[in-house]
Amino acid sequence: MVRRIAVVGSNMTDLVTSIIRMPAPGETLEAPSFFMGFGGKGANQAVAAARLGAEVMMVTKVGDDVFGESTIRNLQDNGIDTRHVAIVEGQSSGVAPIFVDESGENSILIIKGANNSLLPRDIDAAAEDLKQCSLILLQLEVPLETVYHTIEFASRHGIETVLNPAPAAPDLDTAKVGKATFVVPNETELKLMTGLPTGTDEEIETAARALMARGIRTVIVTLGSRGARLVTAAGSTIIEPLKVKPKDTTGAGDAFIGSFARYYVETGELEPSLKKAALYAGDSITRPGTQKSYATAEEFEAFLARGE
Repeated sequence: MVRRIAVVGSNMTDLVTSIIRMPAPGETLEAPSFFMGFGGKGANQAVAAARLGAEVMMVTKVGDDVFGESTIRNLQDNGIDTRHVAIVEGQSSGVAPIFVDESGENSILIIKGANNSLLPRDIDAAAEDLKQCSLILLQLEVPLETVYHTIEFASRHGIETVLNPAPAAPDLDTAKVGKATFVVPNETELKLMTGLPTGTDEEIETAARALMARGIRTVIVTLGSRGARLVTAAGSTIIEPLKVKPKDTTGAGDAFIGSFARYYVETGELEPSLKKAALYAGDSITRPGTQKSYATAEEFEAFLARGE
């Protein structure tokens, strides 16, 4: 039985356009295709964990529009507990226009909408259910005060936390996230959090240890096609990536974090869970879309069995 995971964070509706290139100012270009999907860093991580068999609950807010209704239905369809997903009257749901070029690289805008209404009092309202969880995942697409409050709540109740400090937030107070168990930034986010360079492996480790000096137990730096670097008090380890030809890298970082959470709460083993997460994320970028690219437990086990 995989233990319970909570995600306190965002949801978005992805508006995905395939492009040859971005238009210049004042220029109109025809794009090859468009589709809508479900996204948002919080919801993505929740869906990845749930599809792999974890018991997941989500604390988030949606607008009173068609996007909100479909978001709740999608979470439920993926087996996620939505008792603490609230509708905000008079607010739009979060949306994310995404532009994906021919190489699979993406450019993303986010409009937070109702995500901005997720406040500390909502964490307090969900407190009794959150206390039943062994791990809480957080990101920065909701108000920082809510992130700080949740980390403090989790620390007080002996619950481990994963903070994904994305999108990068210049006003993030690293002193207030020092009680997070795991922090999972990319190189840019790590540089912003520490004020230190992250251009080489040595600089990345130095910056990660600067975060650990502020109280964070473990730093996991995602490196895109180069995998990830795990930094703990005991040392530094590279988590090798899966070598694939990407079709769409959107949501790969969320696939990594959600799948890591699923395996970590089951086994308590850090490095093996990260290695599996790297494979899961690599598999996800071989298909277009965000949540729809995430494999189920059965699909992922079949993928591992094939040795791809």
